[in-house]
Amino acid sequence: MPGDPWQKFANLRLLFAYMYAQPGKKLMFMGGEFGQWWEWNSNTSLDWHLVEEKPHETLQTFVKDLNTVYRQEPALHEVDFTREGFEWIDFGDYEQSIVAFIRRAKDREDFLVFVFNFTPVPRHGYRIGVPKPGFYRELLNSDSGIYGGSNVGNLGGRETEALSWHGLPHALLLDLPPLAGLVLKPALK
Repeated sequence: MPGDPWQKFANLRLLFAYMYAQPGKKLMFMGGEFGQWWEWNSNTSLDWHLVEEKPHETLQTFVKDLNTVYRQEPALHEVDFTREGFEWIDFGDYEQSIVAFIRRAKDREDFLVFVFNFTPVPRHGYRIGVPKPGFYRELLNSDSGIYGGSNVGNLGGRETEALSWHGLPHALLLDLPPLAGLVLKPALK
């Protein structure tokens, strides 16, 4: 993985967030959950001692929290093998390397919004379309300081704008952290 140690861990958190956001069941190989540096070797044990180092410990916390969101949010597992469970918001912003999409549960009103910034540049004031008005809570931010990130985010969430964007009736104006993924959920009324 390219970059300095901070970028390596940010990229790994971004990769795991993107993998968990995609439809289909999840599989992580041994040692991935704490960022083992070397390929797994059947003749030795995992490098568990790495968890004593802060970057590895915070990565393990991130994976734990990803697993919690995956278990708790029906949008991530109820219809993950049908097209009804996935909807693009924007896949065309190749110049800024940002993608955004929706994952839906059986109840189409139960959904999550995912936004990924694949560059080391924070994007402040980035607008995406969303299907419902209201407050969108930031469920997970891979750039959070508790995961070893730079703590760029949206202060827990954002309120929508009455503006049609990306073919959807409402919009969110977000701060996108560098090399990071966001998971947003509309708040219940």
